[in-house]
Amino acid sequence: MTGMEFYTNGHIVSEADSMRQKLGDLAKQYDATSAIIITDTGICELGYVDIAQESLEQAGINVVIFDRVVADPPIEVVEEAIELARANQCNLVIGLGGGSPIDTAKIVALYPNDFQSVNELLEADISGFKKMPLFAIPTTAGTGAEATFVSVITAKDGSKKAIYTPKILPDVAILDATLTLKLPRHITAATALDAMVHCIEAYTSRTKKNPISDALAVKGLQMLWSNFYTVLHHGDDIDARADMLLGSTLAGIAFVNASVAAVHGLSYPLSINFHVPHGHANALVMCSVFTFNLPVAAPPYAELARAVMPIDTSGMTDIEAAHQFINQLKDFLKTSGLKYRLNELDITGQDIPALADMVINTYARLIETNPMDMSLEEVKMIYQEIL
Repeated sequence: MTGMEFYTNGHIVSEADSMRQKLGDLAKQYDATSAIIITDTGICELGYVDIAQESLEQAGINVVIFDRVVADPPIEVVEEAIELARANQCNLVIGLGGGSPIDTAKIVALYPNDFQSVNELLEADISGFKKMPLFAIPTTAGTGAEATFVSVITAKDGSKKAIYTPKILPDVAILDATLTLKLPRHITAATALDAMVHCIEAYTSRTKKNPISDALAVKGLQMLWSNFYTVLHHGDDIDARADMLLGSTLAGIAFVNASVAAVHGLSYPLSINFHVPHGHANALVMCSVFTFNLPVAAPPYAELARAVMPIDTSGMTDIEAAHQFINQLKDFLKTSGLKYRLNELDITGQDIPALADMVINTYARLIETNPMDMSLEEVKMIYQEIL
């Protein structure tokens, strides 16, 4: 086996109502006196910020709230949050919400260092930077941001930029399934399929696949797969929600150490140019990408198929099991209620050349980790298939 390095959180709490019951005590373990909660207005309206604030204040910790995070947070929004943390000398940063608040919190936690603009961090070596204690509390079961050391933000030119370093890995992840009970069906579906893609791409990564990520990807996918229909049809099932949330975290740990691949490469242009939510964009392209990969990836897809659907794949060859696996993913997508054709999202054939160019010229690194190489024409073909 080739050498490897593996990173994950130091402390993961997976328990219903744990934000209310344990957040304040966990914060005191880090000697916190002033905390900033990074979130968005939707999370505030659900009352979750009030719960977090009460738990912290009962522990004697001052709380300031930044609730202006939006999807794919622009650099300007991140910088506003940094200014608030600096002004209040916060010594604990908490990301509460989906991937965007947590990704914002990761950068805010670097605020004690000498930089004037987040743009400086995109090119700098920040391995020696100081980081404030960082907690991540996800309210969706999909992004895995609570367990990753990457932060994706939007530059002033509209492009997605990533800060990718173990320095920004959250110290504590609190997995409280009660925070996912109010998720609408379409967000439940999109984030769950996003997490499944994380597991599958981690398991089939051409460049960073490793035994630890493999084990986490398989277990994460089993948890997500077996509970998908339950959370769609019975969203108040707390046990199913808890399994989805933990499965998503396992997926996050797996993919950040093994990498994602072409599904993400083809989904990013849909999000950037047409504002398709990230999980939905991944769900749109996943089956066509996996089918394209079959000439080399049938064996690992078959391994995953046998792990998540052993009876349905009994006695099948690798290629048969791989096809069964992809067909079930197609059924998940169709059952989800999400739109699954590009033209349903006002994306036309005329848009495909520009989308494909962005994949090849901007996200080539995600083609490099894919099981198979993709040419510009092959990317166009995949988009055309789902038009």
